[in-house]
Amino acid sequence: MDAYAKSKINKVQLSKRAHYDQKTVHAILDDGLVAHVGFEDKDWPMVIPMIYARIGETLYLHGAKAARFAKAMGKGLPVCITVTHLDGLVLARSAFHSSVNYRSVVIHGAARAITDVDEKTRALAAVTDHIAPGRWDEAREMNDKELKSTGVIAVEIEHAAAKIRTGGPIDDDEDYELPIWAGVVPVGPVFGTPSDDGRVPAGVEVPESATRVLARNQRPLSGAKQP
Repeated sequence: MDAYAKSKINKVQLSKRAHYDQKTVHAILDDGLVAHVGFEDKDWPMVIPMIYARIGETLYLHGAKAARFAKAMGKGLPVCITVTHLDGLVLARSAFHSSVNYRSVVIHGAARAITDVDEKTRALAAVTDHIAPGRWDEAREMNDKELKSTGVIAVEIEHAAAKIRTGGPIDDDEDYELPIWAGVVPVGPVFGTPSDDGRVPAGVEVPESATRVLARNQRPLSGAKQP
């Protein structure tokens, strides 16, 4: 499968910004750090920001086993997961045409609780390395108590769609002569210099996982000259 099938669940109304191919959806997921996870709990809608990781067509979420998300979603609830990157503020000559540049993904699937120790370990390693690549191997192994107290939820990607906007503002023709500035203010994450917790033994250097995180600062930001 190279693309997700369009359906009433994932169809994007503004078709020129829609993308259903796996490559685009996976890239947005893999470049993100926080997912907003929506589900229903006791007849109330809930949306929780969570860190995550993708392995193939499965998204893994983790947190305390006693937390609301683990108890509710572990029952096999349908869930909606979104990941969004804000790439630029698009300032047009009119408020109506002002916008933002962004890359977003909306996913639907059924949640399941992970009980298999091997799958849980793989999922936790993936989540750890998604945040700081290589950190799982640098850190101490999780013990049995930690594994048992950690809830891991898997969500198979059943429906998915990406939506992307790039480029500068598109104003009405008559507005281009107005003495009003228009353009794009680029937006992107900035990762600061790693700071230890004050209890690191002498001689222990900043690990590779932290320096790999800093490499994200080199990614280009969204500007007005984009297509």
